[in-house]
Amino acid sequence: MKQLLLCLIMLLSLAACKKKQSQLVWNESFYLIGSQSSPRTSDLNGDGVLDIVMGAGRDETVATDDGVLAVNGLTGKLLWKNSAPAHVVGSASFQDINDDNIQDIFIGGRGGFLTAIDGKTGQQIWKFNFDYSNDSILRYARFNFYNSVWVPDQNGDGKDDLLTVNGGNWSAPAGSSDGRLPGVLMLIDSKSGGIIAADTMPDGKESYMSPVCYKDPLSQELRVVFGTGGETISGSLYVCKLQDLMEQNLTAASKVASEEGHGFIAPPTIADLNDDGTLDIAAISHAGTVVAVDGNNYKNLWKTSFPGNESSTTLAVGHFTQKDQLEVLAVMDQGTWPKYTFAQQVILDGSNGSINSENSFGCFVVSSPVIYDIDHDGFDEAILNINDYQCDVELEDEIMNPPGISHQLIAIDFQTGNFQMIDQTKGFRNIFSSPWIGDLDDDGYLDIVYSVYNHANDVRRFLGMSLKRVSTPIKVRKPVKWGAYMGTDGNGIYME
Repeated sequence: MKQLLLCLIMLLSLAACKKKQSQLVWNESFYLIGSQSSPRTSDLNGDGVLDIVMGAGRDETVATDDGVLAVNGLTGKLLWKNSAPAHVVGSASFQDINDDNIQDIFIGGRGGFLTAIDGKTGQQIWKFNFDYSNDSILRYARFNFYNSVWVPDQNGDGKDDLLTVNGGNWSAPAGSSDGRLPGVLMLIDSKSGGIIAADTMPDGKESYMSPVCYKDPLSQELRVVFGTGGETISGSLYVCKLQDLMEQNLTAASKVASEEGHGFIAPPTIADLNDDGTLDIAAISHAGTVVAVDGNNYKNLWKTSFPGNESSTTLAVGHFTQKDQLEVLAVMDQGTWPKYTFAQQVILDGSNGSINSENSFGCFVVSSPVIYDIDHDGFDEAILNINDYQCDVELEDEIMNPPGISHQLIAIDFQTGNFQMIDQTKGFRNIFSSPWIGDLDDDGYLDIVYSVYNHANDVRRFLGMSLKRVSTPIKVRKPVKWGAYMGTDGNGIYME
């Protein structure tokens, strides 16, 4: 209050106090639902302000009228919503397929839900219908869809096609191989929802990892990275040519990493880690092993392990402590879900995997960070959600109710090891939903969009959420390269 009063006094004589301040633009509440999806943006109503789309739902496998939400970026009010048979955990992809100059939405979730939605009206264009019980491959595509990425047009209709994975049998017992049916990598016609190509995982394992497709700058070859295994099931990381999928031949894929007792769940990150002009692959296993794979020969550049940790968050890249070397940010939690004791944020040298910085903020962090140089000093900061409480309290299986829990949105400066509090909401927490950062209204300043969830008495339940937009005084002096889950473009690719 004293600082505000001083500024008001100085306002009478000094222009300095006219500087833009951080402001909560809107805070919209949604009752009895929550989200494991992350916000992504597109201008759906043509007003020049980006709007927000995200998946949502109630309990994991319960049908909901609030499966897909489109929110007005200017006001926070609902533009439209769509129903779903279960929780919509995927994040939106965008492409205008009906040629009305408004991008349409493609999003997936549990219960075999995958749909295309008219961005302007909210009307469904198509949805995936499981009718493949007698197909040797597609009979397994009856579980969950996660995030999708775009692949250059493969069927000649002038529209990019949708690459995604279906997998994850909800009813399979934890720690057991019973009911763990193979995941299916799928290429889908964006205009009709028809299946262009599909094949099962080469090791016959389940898959939760959203695939990534990228074109190598040197070879111009389209490559696909995908993974297998789960929280308690061993798995591997694979690379193949897109043509291998087109030919239903994922057995030709190269296995580039493996993990015992855990799989690869978080999507990979593609970047030139060793500065040789070829895109490399960085990924983290659910057991907290970070691997970097050379894009030239698929050999390991390095591997750095963090025993006793788990991670479901995708790696971010940037320049956190070194201006001349790309670095990797890994976010992990100590313990076994959901009994995590504290979170770690580790900066690894992109060329050799050595630890450049190690911090511990929050009791558990399961949403992925976004990256920007917010103080314009040439070094990137990470903005991420953390859940804070008395971390050494032992939680019980029957009720996961950490006392005094609060959600915090923070920015970490890895140069100093300090953090800046952006927002704090007591009695709320965040599960899996990453923030979005960028210039929402094209005013030259950074906006932050993020969600928090009513804690109730169990960290695993969803009983209401708030979606917030904060306008900051941070000038957008250079493009935001990693401003959303899987990067600003949602494709897992970082380009300098």
